[in-house]
Formats: sequence, structure tokens, C-alpha cells
Amino acid sequence: MTRNDDLRARYEAAFMPNYGVPPLALARGEGCRVWDADGNAYLDLIAGIAVSSLGHGHPALAKAVAEQAATLAHTSNLFLNEPEVRLAEKLVALAGGGARVFLTSSGTEANECALKLAIKYGKQNGRGYFVAAENGFHGRSMGALALTGKKAIRDPFGPFALDVRFVPYGDAAALEAAVTEDCAAVFLEPAQGEAGVIPPPPGYFAAARRICDAAGALLVADEIQSGIGRTGTWFAHQHEGVVPDVLTLAKGLGGGLPIGACLAFGPHGTLFAKGDHGSTFGGNPVAASAALAVLATVESEGLLANAADVGAILAGAGAIGHPLLSGARGRGLWQALVLTAPKAPALEAAARAAGFLVNAVQPDAVRLAPPLVLTPGQARLFVDALPAVLDAADKEN
Repeated sequence: MTRNDDLRARYEAAFMPNYGVPPLALARGEGCRVWDADGNAYLDLIAGIAVSSLGHGHPALAKAVAEQAATLAHTSNLFLNEPEVRLAEKLVALAGGGARVFLTSSGTEANECALKLAIKYGKQNGRGYFVAAENGFHGRSMGALALTGKKAIRDPFGPFALDVRFVPYGDAAALEAAVTEDCAAVFLEPAQGEAGVIPPPPGYFAAARRICDAAGALLVADEIQSGIGRTGTWFAHQHEGVVPDVLTLAKGLGGGLPIGACLAFGPHGTLFAKGDHGSTFGGNPVAASAALAVLATVESEGLLANAADVGAILAGAGAIGHPLLSGARGRGLWQALVLTAPKAPALEAAARAAGFLVNAVQPDAVRLAPPLVLTPGQARLFVDALPAVLDAADKEN
């Protein structure tokens, strides 16, 4: 039995079955490469689902985490620490100023914070319902799940206490019809991640801003996947020059450490009163130090430009002309290969056999969300290998 097989068997015996059994046990990583427990190497093009912004073992991240862990690992919210203050200040500056921050341990928690803000805003202003997008994803806790427009994961756990009305994503007319003066908030992803990296039509987010302004509803931008440089700007909503009322972040912010953030702009930043919300681990100094290292490295190594430039190479994979491939969609280092048949799991397996880790996010879509340090040569390596990978996947029944 291989070490991979042994660990998979032990995993299956010890864990709840909600994930199934992952195909590999990863043992170590360096840059954009990882090795499994049997020593096989892979080019990592999923980065822990858009999390490992700096790849694996980046010296700046390792140094920040080690030094902070050796100094002070936890404070709780009973005390403050300098890394959390510096991080909040930095996030406010990157977002354009005028915001207040709540730090969390995950994206779901960041969206729960945004939802509680929106509920309080709604109660203060006599607004009782929320609008979100069909096929959108905001998390799996009961509040975030209520906003998630995917029936397969919603229905087993409903009914929900919130009145959430779903509209087709990217349809500005449908959004405008759904948002009235009784709507408390609109929750949207700048591009839908779990639905298959689906961007909206140009101008959609700007239209959402206009619609929310006209009705007096909050606009909440869920940038759990798209934020922190993944699309070539710090936040994807910046491509349209839009400022949301509330912004949620996680995943790439910590470079592998669990951290999230909820930013509320203008008067909405002071909606919470003392005791309205809290988190034992939010603002953890180790996670905050990791996030500071990520943000500093994105700036010092020019990774926003790299995401745009190398992302263009990956996007070129959509034009290689294979019967199983209809094209690519996305922006920066957040792309999806769109297939002509529901063979994404077969393509994921074929890519893995060829030494590439990708993600079958939908039956006909394979997600690419590599580290922001992916090089042009590494991107071309995958694009060059893709025809043979597609051939292997196409042969699967």
C-alpha cells in the first residue's frame, strides 16, 4: 500500500463523509509545486481554492508566522494586538478609505458579519428582505447558506429564517425589479466562483451600485475568492470603479492561514454597538501577521501585474482548438476552462496524472486559481500539456 493509500484509508475511517475521500495526501510544497506523500510532484493550479497567494513555503510568510508564533500566538478579543491593528489599517487603505473592519477566521464568518450588519440596517430602516443571485455561493453556515442560491446545498437544510429573493446573475433588469425600498441588502459576487468562475456582463456591478443607491439598500460585495489581487486588482469590484457598502474577504488574504475580514464603509462601519458581534479567534496575531506578509509581498513583488499578465497566458488555453474545450472565462489568475461535455472530473483526474492540480468546480467547468506567483513559464507548461490532457479526459466514459 502506498502512503497516499494508507492516509486515504485512515482519513475515511476518522472523518465525517461530507468531503468524500480526497485523491491525494499532500506532504510539502515549494513555490507553485507540491509533492504528495509518495513523492510525486505537481504544479499547483488551484492553490487550496484560491488561498495560497504566495504559493508554498514563501520566506516572507514563513518568517512572519514563525516570529509571531514565537512572540504571542493568541489574545482573544479581550485584548488588542498590533498586527491586527496594522492589518485593519492596511485593508482600509487598500479599499480606498472610509471603512471599519471586523476580522474573522473564515469567509463564511465574514459573510455572517455582513449579514448581521444588513439585518441591523434593515431593522433600523423598516426593511425586511434580501436579494442574492441564483447559483451564488456565500458559505455553509445557516445565515450564509440562506443567501446561497444553489438548491442542491440549500434545500436539505431549509427552511431558513431570512426572506431571501434570488435573481439571475448578471441580469441588471431582474435585479432592479427585485430591489425595492423594502430591501435591506443585495449580496453579490463580482464573478461567481463556485458556479464555475462566471463573470457578469460589463457594467453589471456598476448597475448594482446604482440600483441599491436608488432603493436605499446596502450593496455587499462577496470577494472571498476574487479579492487580494486574484483578478489583477486588489479587489475585483475595482475594475468597474464601484465602492460597495460592505466588502467581505478571506481565502487569499492569509496565504494559507485562516483569516477573513468584513469591511463596512461610511456610516455602516458603526452599525454595530458594543456586544453586537464577536469572535474568539478574529484578529489572531499569527493570522494577522501572515496577512500583512501577503499584502506586503503582493506589493513588493508586483503580483497584481503578474496576475493579469500570467492570467492572459492561461486564458489563451481556451483557444487551443479541442473538441472537448469550448473556451475559457475569467480574469487574471482566476479562470475556468469550459467544456463541451460534463467531463470536468475526468479532466481533473487526467491533469493530475500529468502532474497538474486543477479543480472540477462544475460538471462542465474546471477552475484554475493558482498562486499569484505563478510564472509565465509554468503557465505555458500547462497550456502546452493541455491538448494531451483533454485527449485523455475525452476518452473517459
